[in-house]
Amino acid sequence: MNLRNFCNKNILITGGAGYLATNLIAQLSEIDCHIIRVDRPGAQFAPLAGKTTFCDIEADIRETVAWESLLDDIDLVFHFAAQTSVYVAEQDPQADLAINVIPILHLLETCRKKKLNPVVLFSGTVTEAGLTERLPVNEDCPDHPITVYDLHKWMAENYLKHYTRMGVISGVVLRLANVYGPGPKSSSADRGVLNMMIRKALQGQALTVYGDGKYLRDYVYVEDVAQAFLSAVANIDIVSGKHFVIGSGEGYTIMEAINLVADRVALKTGTRVPVVNITPPSLLSPIEFRHFVADTRKYTKSTGWTAKNSLIEGIDATIQAFITQ
Repeated sequence: MNLRNFCNKNILITGGAGYLATNLIAQLSEIDCHIIRVDRPGAQFAPLAGKTTFCDIEADIRETVAWESLLDDIDLVFHFAAQTSVYVAEQDPQADLAINVIPILHLLETCRKKKLNPVVLFSGTVTEAGLTERLPVNEDCPDHPITVYDLHKWMAENYLKHYTRMGVISGVVLRLANVYGPGPKSSSADRGVLNMMIRKALQGQALTVYGDGKYLRDYVYVEDVAQAFLSAVANIDIVSGKHFVIGSGEGYTIMEAINLVADRVALKTGTRVPVVNITPPSLLSPIEFRHFVADTRKYTKSTGWTAKNSLIEGIDATIQAFITQ
């Protein structure tokens, strides 16, 4: 896509050392813009190269004071910072609220009080809709979050929509399906499962699948996700105030996807690791027992974006990236 919309822009990315941010920045590395990466104290920012200029800031975005200086002169905000584990959220809902809801409210209130009007892009999750009754899932599907994590993402999303309606900012939410591909490891054990399986297969370890692995999932390559966020900026007048479902549009059972990982790694290593069915943990969240495939036609119509990488292509690219790390 044409990246001229980002030239000479000041861009703030929360969760700036993380997975989504790293892949988004890779798309912008040759653009003449200025990126501020913000992450928690002690975060490890990857070294960067290219035409883009950078500034790295360690800050606790749960605190109001952190936002007082972050947003001045900012044109675009990609709010990616989050606690991403369903299980951690269930164990400590207050801590999850503090990182997954409060920062977006601080961001929005700072914009309102200081009369700032950036474009704000938020990474939501397709599981905000809960256990959907029909496939594929589009934006018309009613929301029924059934976990604390999904409830808090839904709350944050609705704050963004509310402040957009008020004219404080221009904002859009992209609800992401199962994202995979090269980048930093997820800090949550229940996220980045496909990446974890690729790493295990490359190490010669058996791959495990809970139960029969018959639930459908939509796996979307991270480079396609980064392009989706960039497309939102380019079409902000059309997409502002809305949420969109982002996926590949193709459904694979978990068993099919894990077997595909074993097959594709075997082509590189000469050894196919076994895929083993195991008994699911007794405390597995009900959100795991769902089928999901994304219907992205509304977003495609609004922006022209489509996922370009098939699951085989994405797995192969991820394998190659992990081998050469």
